[in-house]
Amino acid sequence: MNLVWLIRWLVLTLAILCAAYLLDGIHVKGVFSALLGAAALGILNAFLRPFLVLLTLPVNVLTLGLFTLIINAFLLKVASVLMPGFQVEGIWSAILGALIISFVNGFMSVFTTDRRSMHYIDLKYKEGNRWE
Repeated sequence: MNLVWLIRWLVLTLAILCAAYLLDGIHVKGVFSALLGAAALGILNAFLRPFLVLLTLPVNVLTLGLFTLIINAFLLKVASVLMPGFQVEGIWSAILGALIISFVNGFMSVFTTDRRSMHYIDLKYKEGNRWE
């Protein structure tokens, strides 16, 4: 198993536990339930989310990307239906939970990304108004 996938799974688990701690509408019975919920949410995000984003692209463009939060809330609710011990009550809990999970994932990805994979192109201005 790739270490990056394991770290991302653990970060998603931590994000779910943070959302459950901060919101009354999200309940997790234990760390194992959070791990299963993170696995289900990760699989749903990998396979179903691209299709949903493409399907709702016109609405997403009109709302300047804010509809993606609704898609994330929907996937969080679906993951809670699939996994025992992980429960999301109501749409507002799902929306706020998706917001918290996105924030924690974004914050933690700053510390877990591989900085060596950054590439850049060094252009130099040459005579004749061209760059090489």
